[in-house]
Amino acid sequence: MRALDITGLRKTYAGGVEALKGVDLAVEEGDFFALLGANGAGKTTLISIATGLTTKTAGSVSVFGVDQDKDPDATRVMIGLVPQEFNFSIFETPRDIIATQGGYYGMPLREAQARADELLEALGLKDKANVQSISLSGGMKRRLLIARALVHRPRLLMLDEPTAGVDVELRRGMWDYLRALNAAGTTIVLTTHYLEEVEQLCKNMVIVQRGSVVKSGPVKALMAEADGRRYRATLSAAPTEAQAAACGAESRDGADIVVSLASGDTLEAFIGRVKAAGLQVVDLNHAHNRLEELYLSTIAK
Repeated sequence: MRALDITGLRKTYAGGVEALKGVDLAVEEGDFFALLGANGAGKTTLISIATGLTTKTAGSVSVFGVDQDKDPDATRVMIGLVPQEFNFSIFETPRDIIATQGGYYGMPLREAQARADELLEALGLKDKANVQSISLSGGMKRRLLIARALVHRPRLLMLDEPTAGVDVELRRGMWDYLRALNAAGTTIVLTTHYLEEVEQLCKNMVIVQRGSVVKSGPVKALMAEADGRRYRATLSAAPTEAQAAACGAESRDGADIVVSLASGDTLEAFIGRVKAAGLQVVDLNHAHNRLEELYLSTIAK
C-alpha cells in the first residue's frame, strides 16, 4: 500500500504564484523518503497540502488509500507533522504541550499524559518534562516537536527540516531514533538541507525545483548516476613527486592523493599504476559527496 499518493498536485497562490505545477509523488508504506529542493521549491507547500493545512488548487492526495477530499479527518489522523518553525507556547511545559496535542486527537487526558511521558523519555527530555519550554535549548525544542507529532501514533510522519540548527551529536541521536521508528513500521517523509541525512537515512527521494519534480528514484541508484570518477586514495607511504605523477595524482597530502579517472579508465588500472610505482592503496573513497553533486547539478538545470 502507498502511504502517500499524490497526483497532479497544483497550488497557485493569490497573485498568480505557482508553488506546485502538477506534482506526482508516491511514497510506499514503510519507506524513509526524502523530499529535496532549494528554498522556495515547493516542499513546504506540498507538505502543508498533504497534512490538510493548506488547500490545493488541483490534483488529488490520498493517505493509505483514503482520499483526502472524501475523508479529510481520517487522513489527518494518520499523519504526524514536525514543522520547520517552533509553534508551541514557550510558557507551557513539554508534558502539557504533548498531552494537549493528544487531546486534539480524542485521547483521554490520562492516556495522553502517559504517552507524553513515554515520548519524553524516549527523546531524552524526561528531566525537562515539567519546566517551561522557554528554557529548552534549540535541539530540545526540535525533539519536543517530534514528540508532539508522535503522540497519537501516526502511521506517516512528515518532518520539515527537523534537524535545522541542531549540533552534530544531537542530530545523530535523532537519526538513531528516526531509524528505529521507521524500522518499527512508521513511514517517514523528510525534507532537509543536510544531504548526509538523506544518504544515511533514506531509501527513496525526489528533488523538487520551481514547483515540479525534476528527479526521483532510489537514493543509491541516483547516487550511482552522479559523477563518481574522482577519488581520494590513502597509500602505504607518502609518494615522491615522481611516484605521484606515475599514479596520475592531481594533488597529494602526505600519504593521501586525489585522482580523477578518465573515461575508459578503471579502478583496477589505477591500483595497478600504484603498485607499479612501488606503493599500495590502503584506503579508497570518493573525493566528493556524490549525492551533493547530484543535487546541485539537478537544481542548476
